[in-house]
Amino acid sequence: QVQLVESGGGLVQAGGSLRLSCAASGRTFSNYAMGWFRQAPGKEREFVAAMNWPGSGTQHADSVKGRFTITRDNAKNILYLQMNSLNPEDTALYYCAARSFRSIRIAVSPAEYDYWGQGTQVTVSS
Repeated sequence: QVQLVESGGGLVQAGGSLRLSCAASGRTFSNYAMGWFRQAPGKEREFVAAMNWPGSGTQHADSVKGRFTITRDNAKNILYLQMNSLNPEDTALYYCAARSFRSIRIAVSPAEYDYWGQGTQVTVSS
């Protein structure tokens, strides 16, 4: 299995930027499709961005498209989420997740992911 640890969250003013990192250890990182999800208080966990297993394709939620970008560095075993033009609606606990099933289809449902980190808090003030 793979272990995931997120970092990079914090408090930022509206319009600011943050870069989240997700460090993976254990099994070969490049074997997994990866994703970012977030959960605000009182709300369900929602899809933010993901990439498929070969890393050839990415998908971003409409709410973050053009502002957030998911990337990965297989040599360093790290998944990133660059977040620009943040607004208060982006405030949430952000999780990275790994999916064992190898597919070129990009998975957007939390139920399709097998391993999760503990989350990193992002708070955007107005």
